[in-house]
Amino acid sequence: MTATATPTGSAAAPSRDGQQLRRRAAAVRRTKTTAWWIGVCLVSIVTVAPLIWTLATSLKPAGEILAHSLSLVPQHPTVDNFVQAVTTVPYGRYFVNSLVLGVGGAVANLFFGSLAGYALAKLRFAGRQAVFVTFLSSLMVPSIVTMIPTFLILRHFPLLGGNDLSGNGGLGLINTYWAVIVPGAAGAFAVFFMKQFFESLPDELGEAARIDGAGEFRIFAVIYFPLTKAGLAVLGLLSFQAGWNNFLWPLIVLNDPKMMTVQVGLAGFVNNYTTNYGPLMAGTIITMLPVLVVFILAQRWIIEGIAHAGTK
Repeated sequence: MTATATPTGSAAAPSRDGQQLRRRAAAVRRTKTTAWWIGVCLVSIVTVAPLIWTLATSLKPAGEILAHSLSLVPQHPTVDNFVQAVTTVPYGRYFVNSLVLGVGGAVANLFFGSLAGYALAKLRFAGRQAVFVTFLSSLMVPSIVTMIPTFLILRHFPLLGGNDLSGNGGLGLINTYWAVIVPGAAGAFAVFFMKQFFESLPDELGEAARIDGAGEFRIFAVIYFPLTKAGLAVLGLLSFQAGWNNFLWPLIVLNDPKMMTVQVGLAGFVNNYTTNYGPLMAGTIITMLPVLVVFILAQRWIIEGIAHAGTK
């Protein structure tokens, strides 16, 4: 009986080729992973380094700030800069003013932006597309272009701030919180953002409620609005951050020193000849805390909103 020969050489060659391909693929994956981690670390360092430098500078004495400006570790840490930051200017009053403007602007943006976004996403009316295009077009107009017209409208607002029916005789809304809140109460970005979010929700919910006799505002407030918590959290954070960091517009419309914001207060540590870096950096650290707290509290819904947007 004759044994049949097995072509071991030809079978081993494809096996070795397959192993080499797998090793090459694994090497490519390791290279990509390494490059990704290096990129992430570099971006993190570039992002976090200014914050660490600001914190380190806020803890340095004045002489050390000038002598070792690039050092990230204070040699003689002190909290005198924080004490000076909150005592040199009425920082508590400025803090309250910024908090009122930030929260007020965020609440107005959430409410009116949601109303407009719901109307553009779920209601059918003549000119809906034209209104939406107009809102989008306004995003391309720099805010500096509209500052003077907005100021004049607020200044001549009828029957407010001592003005008569024709808008003369007083200051209108100037020197009030409303001068900062009203112009951005229904921002174009808020309307666009909420419209996109409402469009991701099923129309059948509203149709079923209309069959049951629910009014349109009730459908918005009871059915759709609670389903947009993730979007509201993101928009609320962005609106609060924008209102909190606003500098130029409050400086223009708020002439009363008691109504200044923390951003305007920080400018008090900079003059034509010198800059008091220690208190300036300390005040900057204190100013960042409210936005950081809001971000931490809204983090859950922000992640949910990003996940929701990614699965649309």
